[in-house]
Amino acid sequence: MRNEVAHFSVNADDVERARRFYGEVFGWKFESWGPPGFFLVQTRGPKGPGLHGSLQKRRDIVKGKSCVGFECTIAVDDVDRALADVVKHGGTIVMPKSTITGVGTLFFFQDTEGNIAGAMQYDEQAE
Repeated sequence: MRNEVAHFSVNADDVERARRFYGEVFGWKFESWGPPGFFLVQTRGPKGPGLHGSLQKRRDIVKGKSCVGFECTIAVDDVDRALADVVKHGGTIVMPKSTITGVGTLFFFQDTEGNIAGAMQYDEQAE
């Protein structure tokens, strides 16, 4: 089973300001992708590529609660099983399963401590 953190998102009120900050502080590179104001983050360490990331406009995954902090997505082998296990063990689904074309199937959940995270079954053939 995969179950590792595979992606992070930085949520920002001012995407360009955040882009300058992370670029200048950490040397991250940004590539425009998908909707306006959404960038893939290219992190790099001394041992090669870093974790996959994105920079995006702040949004509410849970209505009325803006995402503050880094948002993590966990890679799973079976998105349906992960979704069922989240509910079985006391979590709440806060964004239903949806497909991102060419990336995979994703849902967001709230854990038993109130933290929000995503679970993604990666599939480059997803439509």
